[in-house]
Amino acid sequence: MNWDRLFEDLEGQLASEWEAERAALDAESERVRISQLALRTRLRAMSARRASIVIELANGRRMPVILRTVGADWLAAEISTALGALASRSMLVVPLRAIQSLGSDHGMLLSSLEEDADPPSILRERMTLGFVLRDLARRRVALHLSTTRGDDVHGTIDRAGADHLDLAVHDAGTARLASAVQSFRIVPFEALVAIRLAGDQRL
Repeated sequence: MNWDRLFEDLEGQLASEWEAERAALDAESERVRISQLALRTRLRAMSARRASIVIELANGRRMPVILRTVGADWLAAEISTALGALASRSMLVVPLRAIQSLGSDHGMLLSSLEEDADPPSILRERMTLGFVLRDLARRRVALHLSTTRGDDVHGTIDRAGADHLDLAVHDAGTARLASAVQSFRIVPFEALVAIRLAGDQRL
């Protein structure tokens, strides 16, 4: 019997078993890591790459967007609006709870599973939807609100409370003047599906 050959075979078998065991441990570790991933974490990874995705909203609308940033309970995305031969870009704010699904190419889907290369902004992570809406009210930004009922209304937020906002309804393209206001609405945050900032407004 060739003892050297025997020991080489045994070493090869042992190395193969160790490699298989390590691969199994790595696979299990990866499954555990992915099981702990939150949607916000994946959205944050996508926004860092300025991912082009399609958002399906709670009111049934599907919107192609470019992800820009993610807050505590909302995301901001850029949308393109066709105006005849022209196109303009505007910002869309979406509560995370209003998202029904996200469409993405397979490469972006897989890359969103990876660990963040850069740590997230702690301040942005803490910004709630209410904080964003109060800032829009302070800046008197004209916007379009979409609700869970499918309503679209244009106006300016007069104030935002803990769980609702007051909206002064007026036509698009007009300033929020007393003479231009057609009505007032109280809208619960729970009813909001999307907030589109008019013109070239940014967060």
